[in-house]
Amino acid sequence: IMILLQSSIGFSRDTLAQIQKDKVLRIGIDVGYMPFEMKTKKGQIIGFDIDLAKLMAKEMGVKLKIVNTSWDGIIPALLTNKFDLILGGMSITPKRNLKVNFTTPYFEAGQSIIIAGKHRVKVKSYKDLNHKKFVIASRFGTTGELAIKKYLPRATLKTYEDRETGMLDVAFSRVDAFVYDFPANHVFSITKGVSKVVHIAKPFTKEPVGIAIRQDDFNFLNWLNNFLLVIKSDGRYKKIHDSWFVKTNWLAKVSQ
Repeated sequence: IMILLQSSIGFSRDTLAQIQKDKVLRIGIDVGYMPFEMKTKKGQIIGFDIDLAKLMAKEMGVKLKIVNTSWDGIIPALLTNKFDLILGGMSITPKRNLKVNFTTPYFEAGQSIIIAGKHRVKVKSYKDLNHKKFVIASRFGTTGELAIKKYLPRATLKTYEDRETGMLDVAFSRVDAFVYDFPANHVFSITKGVSKVVHIAKPFTKEPVGIAIRQDDFNFLNWLNNFLLVIKSDGRYKKIHDSWFVKTNWLAKVSQ
């Protein structure tokens, strides 16, 4: 039994020990998912995930290295050790979980709704839109489209090839509402949709977002889960969250 136990332990990774040895934490992201990670007008990478990563590196006592990677290749890059973890607004799915391990969720994305300004008095929830008189839109082939079909079956569905066109149609009251990922709706509502749309911000579906790491890396997973637990308990998480999802002063720094 002892021989088998030693053999199984030999296959486990210890990224945490390697990070401490190298004095560098490498995170993989795909710049452009506002407000999780984005570039300022001066080319600096900022965002919600970046602030969390900086705090993570500080708690480890190491430097932070950001590795910008295209989204379609970000999991393969993690698996080939291009960086130590993915901290990039990645939704936890069973399919992805076959290849990587996820921490406990650090953010709940889900689908939210932006509605045309003319409906601001009568529409307070997604349930108020479940009527054939309303035209509800989303991007074709997304979880937003699926959510409309599931939760608003009586409404008239309209799909778009790109989200920007659909959102602008809400702003100009060509459609009544747009269902999409909370972060994207949030950013639109405080930029191009200001005064023209109302964001019903509380997601009505749950899409947990987690930090992805390589499998069989138990020490690292334990550390990351406890890191999230501690910063949520002592208020530091809320401070970072609110600076990106409540306050809007960061907009002035970002290229529009």
